[in-house]
Amino acid sequence: MQDRLNEIEKAALAALDQVDDPAALEAWRVTHLGRSSDLMEVFSGLGKLSKEERPVIGAAANRVKVALESALESRAGAVKEAALAKSLEEDELDVTLPGRNKHIGRLHPSTQQLRRVLSILAEMGFQVFTSREVETDEFNFQHLNFPPHHPARDMQDTFFIEAGERGDNPILMRTHTSPGQIRAMRHFAATNPQNPPPIRIALPGMCFRYEQITARSEVQFNQVEGLAVGRNITFADLKGTIADFVRRMFGEGARLRFRASYFPFTEPSAEVDVECFVCGGAGCQVCKNSGWLEILGCGMVHPNVLTAGGYDPKVYSGFAWGMGPERQLMLRNKVGDIRYFWGNDVRFLEQF
Repeated sequence: MQDRLNEIEKAALAALDQVDDPAALEAWRVTHLGRSSDLMEVFSGLGKLSKEERPVIGAAANRVKVALESALESRAGAVKEAALAKSLEEDELDVTLPGRNKHIGRLHPSTQQLRRVLSILAEMGFQVFTSREVETDEFNFQHLNFPPHHPARDMQDTFFIEAGERGDNPILMRTHTSPGQIRAMRHFAATNPQNPPPIRIALPGMCFRYEQITARSEVQFNQVEGLAVGRNITFADLKGTIADFVRRMFGEGARLRFRASYFPFTEPSAEVDVECFVCGGAGCQVCKNSGWLEILGCGMVHPNVLTAGGYDPKVYSGFAWGMGPERQLMLRNKVGDIRYFWGNDVRFLEQF
């Protein structure tokens, strides 16, 4: 049996030396290592051998199999290199053909719009202030006039990280950038507790809500919070600031409207709409056939929120807003579905 194995190995290696193309290489593999090969017949016959012969012949057969597989791998590399050399030598190569263009990375359209928004606000005198994405229930809700079990919490379905493990103050993914209002006010109030300085800041960042994904809403989205706190600030200051921002962002001819609304952390509150650029005000899927697209919610900072931030509501007043850069980008570029921004389709992203 060992003599037969030696003959199998010798014959297979001799045949392998004559192989010079991929098709012949595959045929050799089937003939010498396939199920019907002589080597496989040796493995099949091990059960008929005596207990003493079986381990000896089995080890010898395995050695031959490993040797043939190693030779096959080596020969495959040589055949591939020979085929490449032949192709380079015989095939024509047109050196005048243009090369392949390299794909150059660029900023995501949402990042571009976020920078555009912050650039406009900086021109208007707003300082950029950042805050954390992982928040506590206390800062995300309670300090913003959302007490536990308040029905307004249903407006913002929340991703909880440690729900129920920290009593009434679980850890969560922030549902809006408004918690940054409290952290910013406390930061500035700490510099002079008796006479806190005025504030005019913009707070950008990603927000997360467990919501139904539609053409107008996503589970994650950028938001830019605006906050101004000082003495004698009125709702007229808020309207003038937003109207100026809309003109700078969408052009002098942009139409906007204020609608009365409700937010627990502002009073009075309003929502601001811009005429839908996608349909020109005629009505479409993006604007829900209303002709208008909401770009932000706003209002005068609630006294309870000012108090939580370290500002006396009897002395100070302020306004705040939260706007969505992706919706503004939809308006500017007539994009019909907000899901395109996070779908990572290069064909869409390259247009920006």
